[in-house]
Amino acid sequence: MLEAGQILRVREATPQESRYQLKQKLGQNAGRQTWLAEDLATQPAELVIVKFLAFGDQVHWDDLKLFEREADVLKQLNHARIPKYRDYFSIDDRILWFALVQQYIPGSSLKELLNQRQKFTEEQVRKIAFDVLEILIYLHSLIPHVLHRDIKPSNLILGEDQQVYLVDFGAVQDRATAQGATFTVVGTYGYAPIEQFGGRAVPASDLYALGATLIHLVTGTSPADLPQRNMRIHFSDRTNLSPHFLHWLETLTEPDVEQRFDTAHQALEVLNSRLTTHSPGIISQPHGSRIHLKKTANYLAIKIPARGIQSSDSFLLFFVSLWYGILLLFTRGIFHPFLLIHWMVGLLPLSMLLFPAFGEVYIRFDHKYFFMEWELFGQCYRRKRGNTSAIDDVCINRESISLNHRPLMAISIEAGVQKYKFGAFSPEIADVEQQWLIKEIKDWLGL
Repeated sequence: MLEAGQILRVREATPQESRYQLKQKLGQNAGRQTWLAEDLATQPAELVIVKFLAFGDQVHWDDLKLFEREADVLKQLNHARIPKYRDYFSIDDRILWFALVQQYIPGSSLKELLNQRQKFTEEQVRKIAFDVLEILIYLHSLIPHVLHRDIKPSNLILGEDQQVYLVDFGAVQDRATAQGATFTVVGTYGYAPIEQFGGRAVPASDLYALGATLIHLVTGTSPADLPQRNMRIHFSDRTNLSPHFLHWLETLTEPDVEQRFDTAHQALEVLNSRLTTHSPGIISQPHGSRIHLKKTANYLAIKIPARGIQSSDSFLLFFVSLWYGILLLFTRGIFHPFLLIHWMVGLLPLSMLLFPAFGEVYIRFDHKYFFMEWELFGQCYRRKRGNTSAIDDVCINRESISLNHRPLMAISIEAGVQKYKFGAFSPEIADVEQQWLIKEIKDWLGL
């Protein structure tokens, strides 16, 4: 049995090589113990953390593999806010004990602070998110990349230097384990996403666990105890978070991995944009609006549907009939290149007249490009593309023409000297819809 004051001798080592004196047991469960110890080989003696695994009835080969993998991965990591590897050895004391020694981080875990009923402000939670994302950017950029797979309050230490440290790599996964034929189910219920329990952990799985941890901090309630609808954690009614940060947390904890941020770097970019922007009031989609909008971490898609024929379009129907009648009269079924050009030129103003009733506009943004398409009767007749990173504003642009003595107002996506406008020939888009669309686009872009 391990006990306080005991000095560990590495198996088959000489007494002079005995160096770790146990000071205080920090935790124990199912064949595992964690101790605070002193490294007697250093002057003065330094505090270290020693994790033990007792190989026996309660511990199986999968547990030992995870323990050895943790040691192997920690050897290769070099980050200021990840405990450094110190030693790995086995000892005989009737039971075969495996020991992993690592750097001691003075401070308190976020779980301990929650148990002390500490309240976390939005500013504090943003800082924690920022610190952890920086660590995940490092881990996920390694070759092969490293997934922690067990981010939760007890594994995040708020150090005495007020920096956040990520500890306990007992569930870590690298490429070798990800490509194996079998997997060990790891993670903590409430914090681990559903794909991880199916053995398909990806970098976005760590982002979900971070999001669930941050939700625990802002609500004071474990995510496992919060209500869920359609597998989403519902917590907004328990917080007073800004709309931007609330949406950011909801994106981190999307049940569908495809709807989350792709990388920690992307999540950090969006978080930084929120830190430097004013949070205006929420503008909801106007009642009765038929515009379709879908927003995820990876794209924003907008569809402005055709409004159809209205009673005020009697002149339009008359003009279209007259136009086609004249064209048929003059062409009389004879094909000639000149007549084809005549048709094409004639259809340009005709499309402008038909578009408000039958045209549809599609706009899609991703993190590289944005696309705008105008369709008439299901056929695309105009298309534009630009670089998303070049966009510096989205605003209302007054057109030089008017309709029924009312100036047409277009939504303008401004990228340097380029202006990409839509909505000028869609009078069915009301002013409130334009303001709503501008707000949604700017929010997604982080402007």
